[in-house]
Amino acid sequence: MANFLAFLMLVSFWVSFISGQNAGLEAPYRIHTLFSVECQNYFDWQTVGFMHSFKKAQQPGPVTRLLSCTEEEKKNYKGMDLAPTLEVPSMSRHPKTGDWYPAINKPAGIVHWLKHSKDAQSTDWVVILDADMILRGPIIPWELGAEKGHPVAAYYGYLIGCDNILAKMHTKHPELCDKVGGLLAMHIDDLRVLAPLWLSKTEEVREDRAHWGTNITGDIYGTGWISEMYGYSFGAAEAGLRHKINDYLMIYPGYTPQPGVEPILLHYGLPFSVGNWSFSKLEHHEDGIVYECGRLFPEPPYPREIKLMEPDPNKRRALFLNIECINTMNEGLLLQHARNGCPKPKWSKYLSFLKSKTFAKLTQPKLLAPPRMQTEVAKEVKENDEPIKPYPKIHTLFSTECTTYFDWQTVGLMHSFHLSGQPGNITRLLSCTDEDLKQYKGHDLAPTHYVPSMSRHPLTGDWYPAINKPAAVVHWLNHVNVDAEYIVILDADMILRGPITPWEFKAARGRPVSTPYEYLIGCDNELAKLHTRHPEACDKVGGVIIMHIDDLREFALLWLLKTEEVRADKAHYATNITGDIYESGWISEMYGYSFGAAELKLRHLISNEILIYPGYVPEPDVKYRVFHYGLEFKVGNWSFDKAKWREVDMVNKCWATFPDPPDPSTLEQTDENELQRDLLSIECARTLNEALRLHHKRRNCPDPTALSNPALDTTKDIANSRKVGRFSKTDDIESNPVPRNHSQESSKPKVRDGLFSTLRFWIILLWVFSGLGFILVMLAMCSGYTSKGSSKGKSNKSRRRSYTGFLKTNARDRQGRKSDASL
Repeated sequence: MANFLAFLMLVSFWVSFISGQNAGLEAPYRIHTLFSVECQNYFDWQTVGFMHSFKKAQQPGPVTRLLSCTEEEKKNYKGMDLAPTLEVPSMSRHPKTGDWYPAINKPAGIVHWLKHSKDAQSTDWVVILDADMILRGPIIPWELGAEKGHPVAAYYGYLIGCDNILAKMHTKHPELCDKVGGLLAMHIDDLRVLAPLWLSKTEEVREDRAHWGTNITGDIYGTGWISEMYGYSFGAAEAGLRHKINDYLMIYPGYTPQPGVEPILLHYGLPFSVGNWSFSKLEHHEDGIVYECGRLFPEPPYPREIKLMEPDPNKRRALFLNIECINTMNEGLLLQHARNGCPKPKWSKYLSFLKSKTFAKLTQPKLLAPPRMQTEVAKEVKENDEPIKPYPKIHTLFSTECTTYFDWQTVGLMHSFHLSGQPGNITRLLSCTDEDLKQYKGHDLAPTHYVPSMSRHPLTGDWYPAINKPAAVVHWLNHVNVDAEYIVILDADMILRGPITPWEFKAARGRPVSTPYEYLIGCDNELAKLHTRHPEACDKVGGVIIMHIDDLREFALLWLLKTEEVRADKAHYATNITGDIYESGWISEMYGYSFGAAELKLRHLISNEILIYPGYVPEPDVKYRVFHYGLEFKVGNWSFDKAKWREVDMVNKCWATFPDPPDPSTLEQTDENELQRDLLSIECARTLNEALRLHHKRRNCPDPTALSNPALDTTKDIANSRKVGRFSKTDDIESNPVPRNHSQESSKPKVRDGLFSTLRFWIILLWVFSGLGFILVMLAMCSGYTSKGSSKGKSNKSRRRSYTGFLKTNARDRQGRKSDASL
């Protein structure tokens, strides 16, 4: 019996070895995966994570790393064996123009691969990814709906150049320009047509400096850094390719996935956190972690801690994705260290977890059923069998002016926007005079729509900057093609802590959602009777607004007109009428909003769970989505008042931050209400400071420990290098793709039955039986020694047991490297 079992195991081993992949994932067409990197430590640790996840995900077909290096860089480069590699001449410094633009290496590398790689001659489908991605399951182009002429890609909504003059200048078919990137899956014939166009259009857009402005490209830095992405979109338009846009396959760690959707690609281009733990790829630019034995990225919380941390199941699932991303990279680093010849690491709780069945189960390949694309209606069914409608698109707006006071607020809001998981895009409505605009330095701080300033009213001469808010919304509606169904309107002095969505807060057409402003007592007295025909419909609201786009189009001009009307009514500025303690008409814009909404009988759903002022005691168990730091707040002897920083340039002076709040561990624990209040205040201040630190880091401020002039102006020309990551592309401007409820059935690919009808099966069978006689003889000979060697065998077995899991994994990796080496 033992001999028979050994025989079966041997047959199984040889079949799996020769077949080279799981039969259930065997591809009817040949797939090749490509990703582009440079000769730097920064890309080496990303390569280790990518390659490890590629193998775990059981992605069919070979993979090639397109390695762009100068001859000088190659002399000291240590990572040549990290992945199957095609060396590509570096175009980081353009050979003709001298322009420094490392992102061009991606299309240039693909052109080189098509011309010089034998693999390109034996491939049907190509999957193109970025190095800073973790695969969670196989990406099969035809299962995602890809066809010849119709590649699959992820949605990059901020590529607004597809909608304006940029597309008209750079492609003969602007109507075919798709806002896509990140994940690309296309037929090899399409890629052969597209690749040279991708490269040439990238060069063309890169040279078009006159149209690098944020309002044209969506690049918040206005430096042409996303020219390669437009090169792809414009090249695809020239080639007549129309994309099937998949908006749920890929997710950024830190974002919340759609309910019922299992993303199979993690793109860690943005900072993300779990509790007090966080990770940002930008903090590891020069990190040699691949070559330092025993070093891993800081361990994140364990799954059981997350279960206690977050009661909401979907948000909890988002946190699980965050830790899976970093744990997969750490597992890859451990295996790479072993391949480097590092000694076996010392036992730790974390290493034990990475070797556990629990982690193996959490990271087993996610297999998707054929998806429905953006153009199709989702068929997912609720428990009551009623179909779920796709989630509507959202666009977030906030209003500012051309001053450094609003600039540091913008930095804080934009940082928190990206961390919050807020769906859709965001636009800053920037109100400036022509004179202010000439001197203004903050164009790159956010995607921006420029608005003529009404701070000084053009007709009355009244100085009232608050009127810019409704005026800017009116201007935006009249000058932008808005494809969002709901608009979320915020103030600049806010920090987002989580997503604000119409479906969660039950917003609807004719039923906007807002937060309570109880001090607007004018809704209850003669002020409302004077300024609206429907005083009974006046709601005391403001701060955060969620409104259907159709309502906003009807309402915006009334908001502006009612603001002018209340501002002109100086006879009713008194505190007992308006609630304005300064009696200066300063809150006329707020009344303009309430009275304008009342004119249309827009009755608000008022939520107390969206917004809190730091310094206020929170309600128990409420997870507020927004900090509104419009008032001074204190923790012990520390305090923060935004008004005191009105004239301080926090954005353009390197490493300028606000005074750090107290450490939470120093807080008094006796009063739970005061403790929670102070913790929220500290969180708000820390988020602002973290936003500023990251801003200064992106601006390439010199090492703060070596600064001779801490007030160094960073607004002069800053040399962007791919060494700091392609931050304009991923780290500051990409918004979470708009959620839609696509169906996500759980079914595995069909197992192909063709194995027994192919020549390969008979070769395998012949191979197995040819060695059968030899194996049986060896088993017979060894059986005579079984009793003699039993005690020795037991002792050896006990010594081998401790590291079995990783030895098996290492064996699989060695086997994988042998097959890779044959490419």
